[in-house]
Amino acid sequence: MLELISVRVAWLGLGLVCAPAVMVAEVPVNLSTAKKAVLRYVDSGQYSKDLAVTADEASNWIAARAARLMDGEKLAVVLDIDETVLTNLPHMREMDFGYLPKMWDEWVEEGEASAIEAVRKVYEIALRYRVTVFFITGRKESDRPGTVMNLAAMKMGEYEQLICKPVGYTGTSGDYKTVARKQLEAEGWKIIANVGDQQSDLQGGFSEKTFKLVNPFYLID
Repeated sequence: MLELISVRVAWLGLGLVCAPAVMVAEVPVNLSTAKKAVLRYVDSGQYSKDLAVTADEASNWIAARAARLMDGEKLAVVLDIDETVLTNLPHMREMDFGYLPKMWDEWVEEGEASAIEAVRKVYEIALRYRVTVFFITGRKESDRPGTVMNLAAMKMGEYEQLICKPVGYTGTSGDYKTVARKQLEAEGWKIIANVGDQQSDLQGGFSEKTFKLVNPFYLID
């Protein structure tokens, strides 16, 4: 009897070993939970602190690089706008982090986004060291009036050019911004710093250094 039981156990073990593994998909974080985590991160003040760390790095680099200006160089800094120099957090909160094009266009047209103070200091450092500022934004050309008004209201109205996404453009934001920086360098500008909150703001080269700000809200290709 013991031998029979042993054989049955052995076969049972073999069956367990040979049974195909059942793959269980990893369940993502619940969307409501994720939104609450983002708001805790922002409301705790940690978001602002993390922004300031990167902004200070950019400011220090711009000051140091401008001090090493070589004859004939035309130094420039490229800044993104949304979640870089301007915060859209009030609008995102109102929309529960959703995106409706019509509501977004109205928000931009109102021109009431506040400055991100730490990055406005980067802008001010650039001007102080006579480094020319360019804004390259994913906002559409039709967003230009509200954007110009908003930048001026936030005391960032002194810049060489505001480059908006062309009418009818269907490519990625990363490709568009790369081409824009390439064109600036072709015009003789030496881009010493490129500051943005998305990898697509920074990819593709045509900048001596890049500075990636944290953005827990959204991703753009």
